[in-house]
Order: sequence, then C-alpha cells, then structure tokens
Amino acid sequence: MKSWACGLVLAASAAVSSWAPTASAQPSAPNAGEQIYQQRCKSCHEGGAERAPTPADLARRSKDDIVNALTSGIMAPMAAGLTQADKEAVAGYLTAAKTPAPPAAAGRGDVEMPQIAITGGPKTTDPMCKGPAPAIKSAVGDWSSMGVDDRSSRFQRHPGLTAAEAPKLKLKWAFSMAGGGQPAVVGDWLWVTNRSGKFYALDAKSGCVRWVVSDLVSRTTPVVIRSPISPSGWATFIGQSDRLVRAFDAQTGKELWRSPELESHKISLLTGSPVVAGDKLLVPISSIEEAAAMSRSYVCCTFRGSLAALDIKTGKMLWKTPTISEPLQKSRESEGKTLTGPAGAAVWAAPSLDLKRGLVYIVTGDSYTDVPTIGPDSVMAIEIATGKIRWQHQVTQKDNFVMGCGPASKSGNCPTPLGPDVDFGATPILMTLKGGQQVLVAGQKSGMAYGFDPDNGKLIWQQRLGEGSALGGIEWGIGADDRKVYIPVSDFGQVASEGRPMRPGAPAQAPGRPGLNAVDPATGKVIWFTPAPKAPCHYASDGARESRCIRSQSAAPAIIPGLVFEGALDGWFRAYDAATGKIVWEYSTTAQTYETLNGIKGQPGGGIDGMGPTVANGMVYIVSGNNGAARVGSNGVNVLLAFSVDGK
Repeated sequence: MKSWACGLVLAASAAVSSWAPTASAQPSAPNAGEQIYQQRCKSCHEGGAERAPTPADLARRSKDDIVNALTSGIMAPMAAGLTQADKEAVAGYLTAAKTPAPPAAAGRGDVEMPQIAITGGPKTTDPMCKGPAPAIKSAVGDWSSMGVDDRSSRFQRHPGLTAAEAPKLKLKWAFSMAGGGQPAVVGDWLWVTNRSGKFYALDAKSGCVRWVVSDLVSRTTPVVIRSPISPSGWATFIGQSDRLVRAFDAQTGKELWRSPELESHKISLLTGSPVVAGDKLLVPISSIEEAAAMSRSYVCCTFRGSLAALDIKTGKMLWKTPTISEPLQKSRESEGKTLTGPAGAAVWAAPSLDLKRGLVYIVTGDSYTDVPTIGPDSVMAIEIATGKIRWQHQVTQKDNFVMGCGPASKSGNCPTPLGPDVDFGATPILMTLKGGQQVLVAGQKSGMAYGFDPDNGKLIWQQRLGEGSALGGIEWGIGADDRKVYIPVSDFGQVASEGRPMRPGAPAQAPGRPGLNAVDPATGKVIWFTPAPKAPCHYASDGARESRCIRSQSAAPAIIPGLVFEGALDGWFRAYDAATGKIVWEYSTTAQTYETLNGIKGQPGGGIDGMGPTVANGMVYIVSGNNGAARVGSNGVNVLLAFSVDGK
C-alpha cells in the first residue's frame, strides 16, 4: 500500500532510477543538486507521475525533512548511490526558493521562548519545564495507547469535557515537530514521537518539555503502562522506523531495553503502533518494498508482513507470524531479472485485542507480485499465546501492486494484472451487540466496510461507503462507541480530481463520497452520513495548487459520549453530534499561523491525516501538517495543537 508510504514519497525529493552501491561521501560539485534533480528526478516530479509531488510541493518542505526522507525514509532505498552531500544538495536546490513564513497569529501558551522565523527549515528550542517533574498519576480520562482500549475503539468514556462544552473549545498551545504522531496521555503527562528523531515527554496541560530522547525516528503512538520493569513504575514502548522496539522509563526517559532487529529485510519498517497483551508486546511489521520496486535495477519482491510478540520485560522475541504462508518461488523473467513471489501483505495498522478468545486481530496490505497468495488484503485472527493463525479472510484477490507502474514504466517489476491498491490501513474493532453477539468491523481502501464473525472469520455483512482508490476509501482508522461504528471516507483521488483524470492518460475518477458515516455494527446499515463540507481551504494561499485543497477525511476519529472528533485534509477539525451527524464545532487549523512553544514564529498548519485526535482529561490534541497520505499544506513540519474549554 500504503498512504503512509505514499506520504513519505511526497516528502522525498529524488525518485532516483538506479540501485547502485552507496558512493563515497565526497563533496558535491557546484549546482550538483540541480544536476541530480534534472537527471534523476524530473521525469517523475514534473512528468505527472502518480503520487509524485511537484517542485512547488517539495519547496514547502524543510531541507532536513527532504534529507531525512532520502536517508532513512521511504526513499532511502531509491537514493542508494547518492552521497550525503548529494542528498543535501538536492534538498538545498529544491528548498532554495522557500519564502519566509508569514507573521504568527495564534497559540503561544504560557511558556516564554525566543522566536525563530522559518527560513529554509525551522529550528526549534525545546521549552523545558521548570522544577522537578511530578510523579505520573493515572486518571480516569487517560489515553495511553493508539486505540485507547483493547478493542482499539478510540472511544474515550471519561473525556473530562461534555458534548455541550465542545463549542467552547479554544486553542491553548501549539508545538512544532516534523511528522508528529498521535500522542498518548496519562494524567498530566503527554508522550509523542515524530520523524525528526525526537521522542518527547511533555506537560499535557502547558506543553513544556519534561524530557526528550533525540535518536528515535518514529510515527507510532507510544504505549504507556504501569510496569515493575521501570524504576518509576511506568514504562512506555515505541516502535521505531528502523525495525527496533525500545522501552523507556516513562517518568525519566531512561532506556530500559532495546529489542533485536525484528525483520531482516532491509527495507522493512514499523508503522503500526504496538499493543500490550499481558506479558507480551505485539508489534506489526510493514515495508516500503513496493516503492523500491519502482527502480529498474531492483529485483522484486521478497518481503512478507508479519506480527511479532516480544517479552515485555526484556524485548526478547517470543514468536513471529508471517502473513504469507505460501513458499517463495520464481515468478517470471523480466528485463533480465528473475522475479520472485508471493510477497507483500504488510501490516500497516496497529492490532486490536480479543482477550476473551485469546486472539489478536490484524489487517494486511496488498500483494507486490502476481504469484497467488491468500495473505494480502486480509483480516486475520492470531492466537496471542502461540502466534498460530486461527483464521484469515481475504476480501480482495489479486490486489497486486507496486508503485510507478503504468504505460511508461520501465522497472520490469510491475505485476500482471496490476491491482487497484485497495488494501487495509485501519485497525479493526470488535463490537458487542445488544444480544451479546460480537462482530469484528474492518474498513478497506476500496471504500468497503465489513463485519466478520470473530469465532471463524465468516463474513456477516459488507457495505460500500466510498468509491475507493489507492488513497481513497477508508484509510487510517475507524472508531466506535457501544452502539455505532464511525467510519471516515477519504476518496482522495476522486475529490482531488473532481472527476477529471489525475494525470495524462489516466481514466476519469468517480465523484467520490468523502465524509463521516455512522454504521450499525449488526447489519452494516448507514445510520447517518455527513458529507465533508466545502469549506475555505486557507493553505491554498501559501502557493499550493488549488487542486491540493482536498476535503478528504482519511484520519482516524476520536469518540467521546455524544460526540465524534474528526479532521480533514483541508485542515478543518470538527466535532459531530454522535446521534445525528450534525457538526457542532469546527476549527480551521490552517486559517492562522502559530507561535509555538518550541520557538517557531509563523508555523503554518496543514492537512489532518494519520492517526487522528487524542482526547484526555479535558484536553483535545490533534496534529496538523504534512503527515500520512497527501501531505498537503504546511511547510513540511507538523504542529501539535492542544485545545481545552475556553483555552483554560
């Protein structure tokens, strides 16, 4: 798939066409950045290649963001052969025309810090909290994992604010970071990762920094639990992009253990947040091989998704279950290469738990080859104790996809037939019905939602909610209270094109159905649907193409009693009445810039994508900026926004 991978492509600056050994780190010649771009990047970034950003899009990224994408992001395998100086030269060339950010207008909070203008990439100064850090004390309204509970419902039962107070929500503080993920909150503590390499512990109320780990690149949500393995009694676990998991004392930031590399495939990575199941930490494993396959010199494909179980005390791997069980075999000869398969079925999303049955549920990505397999585009139930697959249900066959395929492709890696890339990226949710029966609900990029029998994987119902596409349909997450499932729909390509072809020679898109659905978990029937409003897109004024002002709703929602919080790629953040779907509060995260606590003056917002909001102890947190699939608006850096009633 997947939109996170696609988003990193949109962050990267060089879709290089070779797969050469890394060159020695010699200084780049004058104008080297322009020369490399013209020779190796222009054909994609100015040739209408699907998902490739234009030079104008790339110019709004920070230089460091582009270098990081080429060095450790999805474009790292494609940038093999470039020296560090080459990467910096390309990034410098692409960002040279960046203009200073406009004056700030909102969101300083209570911490006084010197301000630094954004010119060619923001430089931050962490506002450290004064005095000793208080002990971590749990509260009834904590949000300590990606999905807040075992079933990953994203339902905050004790939010610390009422539905009636939602219209009074005001911005309290803002904090800049590159690619910030969804935060976790326990008491007055907040933990958040980002792709800049900084893992922060903040004061949840004021936003000041309690501690920071500076060598951890991740986009996963921290898991925070009470645990005797930590001197403070609280531990947090993070899945890093480089296939490692690390455990820290949540109070001090001291590392407790570091796992071995969970996957030997060098272009695999961790994108889904881990979950705790008793004495085990369950970690999903994904990859960027479908992007690497764009290269003509790459031999496709060998990666297989998996779920790993680690000992929570030590990080030792207890079991690892691949999502593809068929043996690797020769596929065909192509462009002088011997292609292999099956491959793919990455696990992009966090798992959800069913402790009563002793199961963990995962959903899988697409296939990278045309060798038959039942692993991709599947919902799977795995025994927590043993790693044995209890059942699996493939909903789309032959969704064989790697990036860069089309009439002009010369990679030799494109599968036949080429699939639609409509796999799973949203964590499934176990629902209990009025009579006590249970249904496992899952949403797919095809725009389809499904209800499965958790005992055997049998399909109970299916419902089309969107047109679906590679970046459309149901993207990053769904949510639920005790009666309804709330399912956002992206339909990104359809909305972006307004029915027109997305690129020369491409077919016209169906109209799409972006918005928020409330669905009956027993039948799949739509109870209400609220279309994504056609509201002003403020970030279009920063030089972005108007076509990038997109109303898609791809982010995961957050639910409290009576309300659903959901964001959109146009930067709007809204609260919906859970009974009717009526919008009761909205805030444009792009209508103003922010003076952030960590020293950025004029920090813009952008699209809302990815893992969505966190609601905890009277506060609502959302990340606005370039994260997830489309990476629209902003300046290549995200801003974590904290709201409270009346801003208090």
